[in-house]
Amino acid sequence: MNERPAPDVRTAVVLGGSHTGMLAAGALAGFVDRVVVVDRDALPEGPEPRKGLPQARHAHMLWSGGARAMEELLPGITETLREAGAQRLPVTTDVVALSARGWFRRWPESHHVILAGRDLLDATIRARVLADERIELVERAEAVGLAGTDAAVTGVRIRTHDGAERTLDACLVVDATGRGSGASRWLTALGLPAPGRREVDSGLVYASRLYLALEHARDGFPVVNVQPDPRDGGPGRAGFLLPIEDGRWIVTLSGTRGGEPTAAAEDFVRFARDELRHPLIGELLEKAEPLTDVSVTRTTVNRRFFYERMPVWPENFVVLGDALAAFNPVYGHGLAVAAQSALILRDVTRRHGSAAPGLARRIQKAVARPVGAAWDLAIGQDVFYPGATENGPTLRERLVAAYVDRLMHTATGNGRIARRVTDVTSLERGAQVLLTPAVLLAAAAGPLKPALSGPPLTTEERKAAGLR
Repeated sequence: MNERPAPDVRTAVVLGGSHTGMLAAGALAGFVDRVVVVDRDALPEGPEPRKGLPQARHAHMLWSGGARAMEELLPGITETLREAGAQRLPVTTDVVALSARGWFRRWPESHHVILAGRDLLDATIRARVLADERIELVERAEAVGLAGTDAAVTGVRIRTHDGAERTLDACLVVDATGRGSGASRWLTALGLPAPGRREVDSGLVYASRLYLALEHARDGFPVVNVQPDPRDGGPGRAGFLLPIEDGRWIVTLSGTRGGEPTAAAEDFVRFARDELRHPLIGELLEKAEPLTDVSVTRTTVNRRFFYERMPVWPENFVVLGDALAAFNPVYGHGLAVAAQSALILRDVTRRHGSAAPGLARRIQKAVARPVGAAWDLAIGQDVFYPGATENGPTLRERLVAAYVDRLMHTATGNGRIARRVTDVTSLERGAQVLLTPAVLLAAAAGPLKPALSGPPLTTEERKAAGLR
């Protein structure tokens, strides 16, 4: 059965009602008469867990490059998030991080991150987007294929929870279904060639747990991050402690092949204290109260489809978010790339018109820019772990990694270079800012200040967290 809107009603369909999908729906609402969001789950009314988003149990951060894009799409959303309890922390002022080359100093603010539980983030965006009467939600339904031809997509076939199938006609279909996307199969079913694809799998396993911080550490406590050193030849073990709403910390520990954390509650603090390159996170957790069991995931492979390189692309179909490129979550770029991509969707549509020939291809090519920036950051480290790729890092990847390693060393003792590095990691500027003559000279000279001997926590922070 086809669901055909009235002939004069232009309908866009967005597949997936999570972060990417809701932002995409908000981006399109000004250009069509009706946006239909289709999701496999029955979406909760508030910040509650849902079956189709298991990664919500792990740490998430929204870098300022994504936060600014989200604010453009949904003005005032950052303040709404903060009123709901989300934290805004300046980078690197409120970040205590051990890099492969030593502890970073806490330089004056250059960028920021928004920190909240994923359920709160999604619920806040969802409520804002669905308040628009032009946007509808179809729950407990999943996409099973595209309608149309290799030249133009005319809609999407969906199957509802009772097994019934129908076709939603649309002037634009956006796939935001995440890592489980069927877009590559759907396109080949229309007669199009298979897209290029690359995977870099470090074998990373994630284990996360929620804690209640000590009373005096519930407000104003910094992010704590202990990074691996890919040069040591062993498994890469890392840890993140992020302060989120309601005085809680969400802590995610990770390890590559041979160094994976377990789901055992009794092993969580031990891993943080004894297996990471510094025991700080474990020492902090010894004083905090665990609130949940340990959640583990192994779905961390970097995977990118190169749809923008396909020789032909159908009208009226766009792929965004993890359906296009999924990143190792340890780098925290998925949310920001999704927001930037949704903003590009809006801006390209505004610039060319929603009915312009070739619009979908223009959008697909444009979103490759933020995707490519995050991709290079993610695989720049992951490719060095044993088994991550069939042939190991390329010569280019080795050269880039050597330069980045030198930059990170310089950034531990040079605030100007630390700012340039965070320009890129925040996704606010492209990697070209790291190749200016001034940055190249600074990298050659190295850090201006001596290495720190330990984590740069203040006396007040140590006391608040119960550390000596």
